[in-house]
Amino acid sequence: QVQLVESGGGLVQAGGSLRVSCAASGSTFSTYAMAWFRQVPGKEREFVAGVVSGGSTRYADSVKGRFTISRDGAKRTVALQMNSLKPDDTAVYFCAARREPLVTIPAGYYYWGQGTQVTVSS
Repeated sequence: QVQLVESGGGLVQAGGSLRVSCAASGSTFSTYAMAWFRQVPGKEREFVAGVVSGGSTRYADSVKGRFTISRDGAKRTVALQMNSLKPDDTAVYFCAARREPLVTIPAGYYYWGQGTQVTVSS
């Protein structure tokens, strides 16, 4: 069993930066693929970024070059650094975990955090 707790998020102006973090409990964190998804009302949850235990990452085209995902195995945390934010990045951001390999569909994840709101004003 894995529990995920997000922190960070908030309100930022377009062009600004924000960092969201996710703390994971459970002894098998090192074997899990970790990902961030986001969702806006009325739309499906979408993949943002993911990272596997070996450090390889994957990003949605919409955030490439602006967002960076990282994980700290010792602290059991995964973070998403978001730069050059746009109003279209406004969403609830969710941390998710599953046994590797990394996948980009929400249905592939077993564990989810409660979500944290990110709002980018124009």
